[in-house]
Amino acid sequence: MPLLLTILAMGLVTYAIRLSLIGGLGHLELPALIRRALRFVPPAVLTAILVPELLLPGGTLDLSLGNARLLSGLLAALVAWRSRNVVLTVAAGMLALWLLEALS
Repeated sequence: MPLLLTILAMGLVTYAIRLSLIGGLGHLELPALIRRALRFVPPAVLTAILVPELLLPGGTLDLSLGNARLLSGLLAALVAWRSRNVVLTVAAGMLALWLLEALS
């Protein structure tokens, strides 16, 4: 029970912090420079998450053709570039990863 109460309390604290920022600063107009900079946050975060997973499987740099994650990521990037379809991109990347891992 104490663990559940702790989780609920932290959820409420997190919600309150976000709500206070949105409620308190939501009416302010951000400068154009900040708005332009914020457009780059999602790609930067995605890159920070994906690149280590693709290039450093097991914690060591692997740029070889034996790196199934790297090959699957490259295929997914190609599918994303050509199709601009998120579902197709994820499906192609996961299918390629599963097949390459099953073959190795």
